This record gives sequence, structure tokens and C-alpha cells, in this order.
Amino acid sequence: MDQMQKQALQVTKEIVVKFIETNRISPNTFPELFGEIYRSVLGTIRDEAGADTPEGDAPEEAK
Repeated sequence: MDQMQKQALQVTKEIVVKFIETNRISPNTFPELFGEIYRSVLGTIRDEAGADTPEGDAPEEAK
């Protein structure tokens, strides 16, 4: 796991904890939402760092 992934995981955990505290995420929706939030956070971090988008997608100009 690289540094960006570790940062994204930490931020995602903090976001999810807040959502659980405010009853926005339940145990039933946790697995699905955690992955979506993680991918969103990781994509944002990578975009800010100038790296490729998550999931290995090529930028639009490269397609």
C-alpha cells in the first residue's frame, strides 16, 4: 500500500466515523459506502497530486 492509499484510508475512516455518529451510515450500508467513499477520496488525492485517476482509468486526453 503506497502513501496515497494510506492517506485515503485514514481520511475515509474519519469520514465514515462522522457519518456513523450522525446516523447517515448504518451497518447494512457500511460495506458499500465505505468503498465508494474510499475511491472518491483516493481519486481526489491523486488528482491533486497530478497522478492518474483511480481504477487505472486514463485521463480523457489520453483516450
